[in-house]
Amino acid sequence: MGLTAISDVALPTDPKALIRSRHYRVLLVIAALIGLVVSTASWAFLELVHELQIWIYEDLPGQVGFSSQPVWWPLPWLALAGAVTAFAIARLPGRGGHVPADGLRSGGGPTLPVELPGVILAATATLGLGLVLGPEAPLIALGAGLGILAMRLVKKDTPDQVLGLMAAAGSFAAISTVFGSPVIGSVIIIEAAGLGGATLTLMLLPGLISAGVGSLVFIGLGSWSGFSTAAWSLSPFPLEPISGPGWGDFFWTIVLAILAAAVSFTVVELALRLKRYVERHIIPLTIAAGLVVGCLAIAYAELTDGSTEAVLFSGQEAFDSLFSASATVSVGTLALLFLFKGLAWSISLGNFRGGPTFPAIFLGVVGGLMASHLPGYGETLAVAALVGAMCVSVLRLPLSSVVIATLLTANAGLTVAPIVIVAVVVAYLTSMTLTAYVDTRVGRTPSSAGGR
Repeated sequence: MGLTAISDVALPTDPKALIRSRHYRVLLVIAALIGLVVSTASWAFLELVHELQIWIYEDLPGQVGFSSQPVWWPLPWLALAGAVTAFAIARLPGRGGHVPADGLRSGGGPTLPVELPGVILAATATLGLGLVLGPEAPLIALGAGLGILAMRLVKKDTPDQVLGLMAAAGSFAAISTVFGSPVIGSVIIIEAAGLGGATLTLMLLPGLISAGVGSLVFIGLGSWSGFSTAAWSLSPFPLEPISGPGWGDFFWTIVLAILAAAVSFTVVELALRLKRYVERHIIPLTIAAGLVVGCLAIAYAELTDGSTEAVLFSGQEAFDSLFSASATVSVGTLALLFLFKGLAWSISLGNFRGGPTFPAIFLGVVGGLMASHLPGYGETLAVAALVGAMCVSVLRLPLSSVVIATLLTANAGLTVAPIVIVAVVVAYLTSMTLTAYVDTRVGRTPSSAGGR
């Protein structure tokens, strides 16, 4: 994905003069056009994945003669996902894109146009066939690659700094489609790329224009085509407003944030270790990894009244049913869902291609619903704290995690913000401490720790 490379773009000695120049205004127009192209492509990609999921897991069982989906149904599709993803990683340029166990930070340059087929193929197989990852990382890669391609079509000898600028603009537009706001998508890109100072000023304007125009297109395409864009867009959770947190709430928040960081660290470490093992024989072992995810989903369905799909997929479409059933679902069932989903997510993080954010949010919600049974700790604060803590523990982006958790708990009011901030800060510091400790014990340099 190469977000960190965007911050290394060479700048002129006087960035303010560049912003006032005619050339920069032309770039802003091009950025808006890139936003149109990228958002259309992002919408098409997300709809393809969504329709593939519906066809395979809802329509196809009946079409081949089953009255309901057999419990073994996910296994052949997850094996196919492993074969296709492994082929993209081993045989196509770009190795299928960003490794999601690395969070949203990675080195190297932006995704090149030649790498896009492998990225799209791996992500479509991963997301469409049921692995536990989200779409944000492939969308960032898609936006960057199309931004570069558009500039090269306009001018073949475009300077590298301009290509980096348009790659960033394309990434802004792409990721905004799933977070429902150009501002939230922009915050994620800015923090993930480490933009600041003059670099931030130069890249923020094209990125916001690209994201803003692109969001209008994304919304419009849903209404014109009849397809629903809500399948991937995040909306605020149905949480009850609160008057404000008390001292006991901060105690539970600190304890839970530490636990969330420890769980997330374990998930990612397991993912990285499995990744190194699977890469030795990538095609057969990636297929096996897909089958293990399927077995975890089947085990959950057999042990509870739930379905295999509760463990599969990124989880964003299950939020409404999860909250509506929260009063009747037992803590034991939630714990099993957290366990099996977490293991399936860990396997997916290391060996497939997608984004880590949506499953982190889902597990934060499940953990929050379990934590709401603690003495004096309500559902609203528990969900807000655990969503923020899980996100920052995996993404390592504190500001983005605060923004995401605050958006998703907006129905509860701004009184949850202190809890979110405390949870994010504590979880972030805990994650960094655990990473440094393990790196020291195993003699691993930070650069070899999966970008962490």
